[in-house]
Amino acid sequence: MIPKELFRKIRQIEIRTKGLVRNIFGGEYHSAFKGTGMEFAEVRPYQFGDDIRNIDWNVSARYDETFIKVFEEEREQTVMLVVDISGSEDFASVGQFKREMAAEICAVVAFSAIQNNDKVGLLLFSDRVELFVPPKKGKKHVLRLIRDLFAHQKQSNGTQLKVALDHLVKVLHRRSIVMVLSDFMDSNFENALRAVSRRHDTIAVHMVDPVEVDIPDVGLLEVTDAETGQQLLVDTSSSHVRDHYLAESQARERDVEMLMRRLRVDRVPIHTDEGYVDPLIRFFRRRNKMA
Repeated sequence: MIPKELFRKIRQIEIRTKGLVRNIFGGEYHSAFKGTGMEFAEVRPYQFGDDIRNIDWNVSARYDETFIKVFEEEREQTVMLVVDISGSEDFASVGQFKREMAAEICAVVAFSAIQNNDKVGLLLFSDRVELFVPPKKGKKHVLRLIRDLFAHQKQSNGTQLKVALDHLVKVLHRRSIVMVLSDFMDSNFENALRAVSRRHDTIAVHMVDPVEVDIPDVGLLEVTDAETGQQLLVDTSSSHVRDHYLAESQARERDVEMLMRRLRVDRVPIHTDEGYVDPLIRFFRRRNKMA
């Protein structure tokens, strides 16, 4: 039985994201993620200008007339949503928690996918695979995924993206669209990400809270590492401390950007104080132009 408060939240997410899909994202998704291959549709008589490489010699010999094979784009695809639910995702200095925004993005992508007759699956991870939902079609399935995104009680605050990516390599046998939503505050996942990106169309949705980039001057501030529980007293009134923090955070973001570029993984940077709609639109349109 779903608690009333959670049911209302899921219903609100459904209404808001379905409106976005209907008015904005549905067509953008369809254009950005074209079929992953071509499948045979039929044979028909040869016409002037047809590609002779598509001639079906067996059928042509049988009927003493030249026939060619006709192929159609293979539309049905599989979308795998890989969501970081570690301790650092339950953080917000302004606006939404990273985990809540990730859930909304997943809802937008999932509703766009089922509108396109694609399958959608879900993997939630911390320092372990916490939940894996195999890809399926349909509105009922998408609502189940949204419920899992909000209702799942995580078992750990740690992060090991490598574990999640290694699991995908084992369970995804057909080329799929893999969307990883995380702040990528982790290490030692490059080889695992390379293995996934070689097999699948991989997108990194990089979630960033503004305070993780530039800490404000609020005097002495006690901060707690959401994943380890370690506490530290920081003097944010010191310009040296703030400058060092900014340089470190910019370097970390630059490292993620360079890694994704090196592995040819599309990166979608999303700052939680600015929302996700415009960054997603820009991403879909960039993909459409590339296609």
